[in-house]
Amino acid sequence: MQTRKLGKSNLEVSALGFGCMGLNFAYGPALDRQSAVGLIRAAFERGVTYFDTAEAYGPFTNEEIVGEALAPVRDRVVIATKFGFKNGDSTAGLDSRPERIRAVADAALKRLKTDWIDLFYQHRVDPNVPMEEVAGTVKELIREGKVKHFGLSEAGAGSIRRAHALQPVAALQSEYSLWWRAPEAEILPLCETLGIGFVPFSPLGRGFLTGKIDATTTFAKDDFRNTVPRFSTENRKANQVLIDLIATIATEKKATSAQIALAWLLAQKTWIVPIPGTTKLHRLEENIGAATIALTTDDLRRINDALTHIQVQGDRYPAHSAALVGR
Repeated sequence: MQTRKLGKSNLEVSALGFGCMGLNFAYGPALDRQSAVGLIRAAFERGVTYFDTAEAYGPFTNEEIVGEALAPVRDRVVIATKFGFKNGDSTAGLDSRPERIRAVADAALKRLKTDWIDLFYQHRVDPNVPMEEVAGTVKELIREGKVKHFGLSEAGAGSIRRAHALQPVAALQSEYSLWWRAPEAEILPLCETLGIGFVPFSPLGRGFLTGKIDATTTFAKDDFRNTVPRFSTENRKANQVLIDLIATIATEKKATSAQIALAWLLAQKTWIVPIPGTTKLHRLEENIGAATIALTTDDLRRINDALTHIQVQGDRYPAHSAALVGR
C-alpha cells in the first residue's frame, strides 16, 4: 500500500489506516479477543501501518487488544490513542486536566505493551481546561519520550490554532465522508495552512455508504446507531438517493460502493488518511482495495456536482453528543 505523510509532521503511515473501535465498542456485540487480534494482524500483513484506538473504547479493552496484536511488529507500525474522558468512560464527562492526561499516557503505554505512543489525541476539547494546558502537557510527554506526536479530535478552528501555537498538531481526527462534508468549509483549509494531517473517522458513514444498510435494516440493541438521528428509518429512506449515486459510479468503475467512498476521500488531499473499521476479513480486504482506485477529475466533478443536489437528512449525533464537537 502507498504511504502518506500527515501534514508537516513527517509521520508517515499507510494511505488507509484501521479504526479499531468497532472491534469491541459501539457497534453491537464485541468480536472475540483472538479474532480481533487476528484481524489487526491481517491488516498489517496487507500493508496497513496506522492503527487507531482509545482508552474509552471499552473502556480500556480496545487498547489491550491493539497492544497484543501489534507487539510483534511494534517498530513497524504507528499507534494512535486518545485521552479526554473521566475514567476513560465516554459517558462520564470530559477530563483533560494535566494530571489526567499523564495518567492516561502511563496506563496506555502498559496496555499497548509499548514504550511510546506515536500519536496522542485529545478525544474531545474540554472547555474546563485551557487548551494551552493540554498542549503544554503533551509537549512535556513528547520531551520525555512517552509520546511522539500530538493530535486533536473533533476540535474547532479556534482550539486547533491555540494548540498548534504551543505544540504542533500532527493530525486532526474528525468525521468526514460523502455524507458529512462540513470540514471542507473551515477545518480542511486550516489544516492545509498549518500543515496538519487529517484523519477522517466514519469514512463509510458508519456503514451506510457501503450500500449494505437500508430502511429495513435492524441493529443490535447496544449498537449506538439506534440513537443517531441520521439512522432513523425515515432518514435512511431519504438518504438512499446518495447510496444510489455511489452505486452507479461503483458499477462503472468495477468497484464496490465502499471503495468509491474511500477513494473519494483519498482524492481530496494527499494528507488525508481515512480509518475505516470492520470486524470481517473480507470487508478489510475490500476497504484496502480502495487505495488502488483512481478517480479521474471527471469522476470527482460528477460526484461533486451530484452532491450539490443531495441534502442528507438527519443529524450525525444525538443532541447530547453533538454538544461535544467543534469546540
